[in-house]
Amino acid sequence: MKNEVFRAYDIRGVYGKDIVEEDARLIGLAFATHLGGEGKTIAVGWDVRRSSNSLATALIEGITSAGANVLKIGLVPTPLVYFAVAHRMLDGGVVVTASHNPPEWNGFKLCRERARLCGIGSGLEKVKKIIDEKSWKTTSKGVVKNIGDEILREYEEYLLKIFGDRLSGIRILIDPGNGSCSKISTKILQKFGLVVDSINDCPDGNFPSRSPEPTEESLTVLREMVKENGYDLGVGYDGDCDRALFVDDEGNVIRGDVMLALFIKHFLKNRPGEKIVYEVSCSKLVDEVCKENGVIPIMSRVGHTFILEKMLSEKARFGGEISSHLYFGEIYGLDDAIFATLQVAELLTLTRRRLSQLVEELPKYESFKKNYDVPDEIKFQVINDLTSFFKEAGHKIITLDGVRVELEEGWFILRASNTLPQVKLTAEAKSRESLDKIVYYAEKKFKETLVKYVSKL
Repeated sequence: MKNEVFRAYDIRGVYGKDIVEEDARLIGLAFATHLGGEGKTIAVGWDVRRSSNSLATALIEGITSAGANVLKIGLVPTPLVYFAVAHRMLDGGVVVTASHNPPEWNGFKLCRERARLCGIGSGLEKVKKIIDEKSWKTTSKGVVKNIGDEILREYEEYLLKIFGDRLSGIRILIDPGNGSCSKISTKILQKFGLVVDSINDCPDGNFPSRSPEPTEESLTVLREMVKENGYDLGVGYDGDCDRALFVDDEGNVIRGDVMLALFIKHFLKNRPGEKIVYEVSCSKLVDEVCKENGVIPIMSRVGHTFILEKMLSEKARFGGEISSHLYFGEIYGLDDAIFATLQVAELLTLTRRRLSQLVEELPKYESFKKNYDVPDEIKFQVINDLTSFFKEAGHKIITLDGVRVELEEGWFILRASNTLPQVKLTAEAKSRESLDKIVYYAEKKFKETLVKYVSKL
């Protein structure tokens, strides 16, 4: 197998080029061996991509060859596999998915007990070593059981215990983007009395309607329809439905860290000592709202692997990423787009305010975000060099994930993407003038560093 498909918290590459069925079988063998093999139980689900079913079949063959049993959930949103592992206290789970990547990509999200992702530093390097050394163990085959309908029923019952029927009347327009929660999310949300309409709501692994990644641009149609037709909110899901990007009643996209701030302000008011988890590129808005309400903010590296660990160890109520992964203590600390949708509906029910009004009441910061294409083989070295430069320049830096530079008038962070050949820049300041200066400085140093490596490629 190619080394580059093993990323920080999953396995991901282009199907037919980087990943094929034999790789899937070996991943199943190695992962099941890593978990203990014979007698262990592993949940398996997959997304809508055209290659996912065949990769899942090969994966299951590998898992059962190591003696582990498989609970096959089928084509479902990623959070349902996580829920199955946590709720049924299984030994692990695998989702065949490339999440928000383009249609030609595919991959595997591996998780251990309590749906803790098996990433680099938390087991994935051991799975890779088993494959490299061919040290997997085979025994009598495990059994496969189909439990898709059972898990969906258990999931719905679990959510009903939390939200009940108090959300009636909220009007929502959803855009599953032809991804894994197409059809499923509409049916679930309607069970809570929500008035739900949808677009791009038919599963299709070619993603014909828009990119599997929900962005301000890809949700243009959703945004216009929400504003023109008087919906209370809109929401766009990513390809495997662990991410929800919300749109307010005026058609404005709400970043994940802003939504996290709303949860803190309205659900944790008068609850000092509660904890939340946020990642290194989130706005200072999160810190500010936490301080106002006596809530303890805990900074984390980007990604499910790291945030879920903090959610569980700190017993946090909420967690969030700027990319709109939102995590909830009430559902085993997981990031779940459908749960997030219900939580926002509850926010509107609780406050009896428009979503745009709630956002307007938050402190304001000017922000900038841009992704730069940088080959996988140099992106981390570029960040290492930048870290050394900013440290030697005397800046206050945070190196939890990439390099975050704290300046008097604001801050910026440069970090390598763990899923794509990119370096990401996020910057923030109280004024547009200060933000422009910060972005100019960050981009200048980034490009000066990058050019040293590009000339050698």
